[in-house]
Amino acid sequence: MRVLAHFIPGPKVMEFVAPESDWLNIRWCAADDDATLHRELADAEVLWHVLRPLSGDDLRRGPRLRLVHKFGVGINTIDVDTATQRGIAVANMPGANAASVAEGAVMLMLAVLRQLLPLDRATRQLHGWPTDPDLGERCRDIGGATVGLVGFGSIAQRVARIVSAMGAHVLHTSTRDDGTPGWRPLPELLAAADIVSLHVPLTATTEGLIDRAALAQMKPDAVLINTSRGPIVDETALAEALRQRRLAGAGLDVFAVEPVTADNPLLGLDNVVLTPHVSWYTADTMRRYLAAAVDNCRRLRDGLPLTHVVNQPTGC
Repeated sequence: MRVLAHFIPGPKVMEFVAPESDWLNIRWCAADDDATLHRELADAEVLWHVLRPLSGDDLRRGPRLRLVHKFGVGINTIDVDTATQRGIAVANMPGANAASVAEGAVMLMLAVLRQLLPLDRATRQLHGWPTDPDLGERCRDIGGATVGLVGFGSIAQRVARIVSAMGAHVLHTSTRDDGTPGWRPLPELLAAADIVSLHVPLTATTEGLIDRAALAQMKPDAVLINTSRGPIVDETALAEALRQRRLAGAGLDVFAVEPVTADNPLLGLDNVVLTPHVSWYTADTMRRYLAAAVDNCRRLRDGLPLTHVVNQPTGC
């Protein structure tokens, strides 16, 4: 079976897939190498997709494609309609990255609340204690804070367990009252939370959800964490709120345009911690991704039902 993996593997990835080499012929392609992508698509039966958007034009270059397997959950980077029309199954991997993204969200919370980047810079500049007499006014604990989770799927539920163990009071919101303790409508959650952490998929409903009005509902000493999708937040409004200190800080792993461009207004701010959409990217998650991807390839080979298919391909 010919598989095109749209990323460059490390040694551990190669070690994992080596036992399948008698039936899986995997070709590797860097995310930014469109020439190789288009050349290899001509013979690929399966595409292992990560982040680089997969357009209808890309899919039409793969006449033999039978499956696009998303390494992750969000399928907003795939033209699912075109895939469906062409009889290509699209599958994802719900829950496979939940542990890593949850820990990444908590990492960003701590980095912002405990002023990690300014303290790192001060230490490298040989500034000893006390580096800043105002430090005790600005550094905060997660324990004792109110953490508001926007969305309450598997990742958010893991975050809830972690921060609850640290002593936080947890609120959450979702599309409707789910009957569990701590549910609040979004405006109430935004007003009450010291930390607002986003865990919703990108849809027509959630795009721009955290806009200027939503940010104005938050406490001026609150922080915003986003490990979901960049367009959920109005980045211009967020940058204004952070610059004017109407919000204490933000920790962001995702952006409206990825990779981040030089004109992004968040890059020049000192109260933001930024990472390049890698909260999911650990050796542990990659093992789970590869196990799921190989399993679905095996199912495809053996004529068995695929797992976690999100569309109904024409003719299937």
